[in-house]
Amino acid sequence: MTDDIPEFNLFGETVYTRARMLPPSKVSGTTLNNAIISDGCIILAEKIQRSVIGIRSRIGEGTVIKMTYMMGSDYYEDLNEVVELTSSQTPPPIGVGERCYIENAILDKNCRIGNDVRIKGGKQLKDGDFPEYTICDGIIVIKKNAVIEHGRTIGF
Repeated sequence: MTDDIPEFNLFGETVYTRARMLPPSKVSGTTLNNAIISDGCIILAEKIQRSVIGIRSRIGEGTVIKMTYMMGSDYYEDLNEVVELTSSQTPPPIGVGERCYIENAILDKNCRIGNDVRIKGGKQLKDGDFPEYTICDGIIVIKKNAVIEHGRTIGF
């Protein structure tokens, strides 16, 4: 979907969507290349490449996301919750933390990915099902509502 003229074209005459009343996305300091960004996101990432970022997504500073589908969130955490969760060790706020690297992944809704997390799928990985994620055909799927603690590495 992120190609210049994708096979599945969201702008075609037969694609229907429903309006949401969300604020526009805020993007700061981020290099975007072939990316789709939904409404209501707050993005401070370093780079997003060939990825789809779903509604209400939060992505922290210094994070790189490649070849990933981030489904977003069903709701916002209020500012007090985000500040409290950011200042404590666990759990991280909903979204992707700071200084993360994510490639070849699907992040289901309401994931909490801490700071300094590294997730990289690839054909070398064996299929498997784990408590917070599944690997299928080299793609790492972080499950809905999963919590990936600060500094964790998955895949590679």
